[in-house]
Amino acid sequence: MAAQLLTIEVTRLDAGRARLRLAGELDFDTAPELVAVVAELRREGYGELLFDLSGVSLCDSSGLSAFVVAHRGGTGAVRLSGVGPQLRQLLDRTGLAELLAMDRPADGDTRQAG
Repeated sequence: MAAQLLTIEVTRLDAGRARLRLAGELDFDTAPELVAVVAELRREGYGELLFDLSGVSLCDSSGLSAFVVAHRGGTGAVRLSGVGPQLRQLLDRTGLAELLAMDRPADGDTRQAG
C-alpha cells in the first residue's frame, strides 16, 4: 500500500505571517518536507506561521515533531487551525496542546483559519 502524499500550500500573507495549508498524511515519510518548508520560510523572515490542518488525514509522532521544530525554530507564533478530533486528542495526550496555539473551531467548522 503506497503512502498518501502530503501537499503543502504556502500563502505569504504579509511581511511576517505565512499560512501553510496541509493535506494528506503527515508522518515519518512526509514530515521532513514540512520541516524544510518551515526552515525556508524562517530564512525568508516569516515569524508567524499559521497551519491549516483541515486536510490532514493522519499525523504521527514525526508530524508532531515537525510542529515542535517549527515552534522552536522561530521568534514568532505557531498557530494550528482545522485540528480534527484525533489530532487534538494526540496533542492533548502529549502535552503539545499546551505548547502550540490552536484555534477553536466554530460550531462544526474545522476549516476555520487564524
